[in-house]
Amino acid sequence: YGAVKGMAPWEIEDLGAGILLSNAYHLAMRPGADQIAEQGGLHAFMGWRGAILTDSGGFQVFSLKGMRKVTDDGVLFQSHVDGSKRFFRPEDVVEIQEKLGVDIAMVLDECPPAGAPAADVERALRRTTAWARRSAEARARAGQLQFGIVQGGLDRAARARSAEDLVAIGFDGYAVGGLSVGESRADTLATGAYAVALLPEERPRYLMGVGTPDELVRFVASGFDLFDCVLPTRNARNGMAFTSEGSVVIKNARNRDDSTPLDPACTCSTCRNFSRAYLRHLFVSGEMLAARLLTHHNLSFYLTRMQRLRSALEEGRFAEEAASMGVSLDEAVEA
Repeated sequence: YGAVKGMAPWEIEDLGAGILLSNAYHLAMRPGADQIAEQGGLHAFMGWRGAILTDSGGFQVFSLKGMRKVTDDGVLFQSHVDGSKRFFRPEDVVEIQEKLGVDIAMVLDECPPAGAPAADVERALRRTTAWARRSAEARARAGQLQFGIVQGGLDRAARARSAEDLVAIGFDGYAVGGLSVGESRADTLATGAYAVALLPEERPRYLMGVGTPDELVRFVASGFDLFDCVLPTRNARNGMAFTSEGSVVIKNARNRDDSTPLDPACTCSTCRNFSRAYLRHLFVSGEMLAARLLTHHNLSFYLTRMQRLRSALEEGRFAEEAASMGVSLDEAVEA
């Protein structure tokens, strides 16, 4: 919706984030791409000075199954806002993202659920490739990068064909989609590691919808450059914090009289200023400040982890850094 839940843009910037993800489908439904364009584009509208990537609405093809109909021409959605019907062609999605003025635009794709029949996976793959070609042909805004999305479920031959077709079209970057949609964690790791190797190393490679702190280490080792995930913010709102000592469920009684910070190794403002006991008090009292402080910490934890991984790659000590995070590099590569 053009916001990180509970956080102001300058707080996100102060944590070191350089890029945010918004969703073109949701913004098109409310308040509308034309209104945002009239306000100077999404950067000005939301007061964000960094880069913005927008998802195309392809995930909503998966998540809003009962409110959409997919055809070869596009997707007919019933709005979750007011019930109205709106048809999204790949070309429409390109136009919406160009009106938003974002830096990276994802093409429309079809994301089948885990366990979908082979015929459904094949049909989704065929549509995704055809829509990618149409999206590339519809580009009109200079300076906006466009990413293609590899689909194919858990079928390696289908993944290979998808990657080959997208690379032939020629995008600015490539994403691997259709994971974290109900498959096992082992399948996520194995399919992601296989798919990234099919994509050109000189272009950004983006794994959509992942993941946990240890998954990020494993997938960086496999070759991915970009990730997005709701875990740090959603889990924070539900009272769970990621720390160097493992996850903390703040409402647990053990935290009631605990005067220590969430994470003794963390230097974020939450950990510098507040105890577990205070955070628990806020959360069980239903105080909105609990969600803000936990979100601030979780985002700091994730961004710090990624900064450490970037530095380790640059300095040639990635294996050692991964091990310090509790992840074996051999395990990461084998995945």
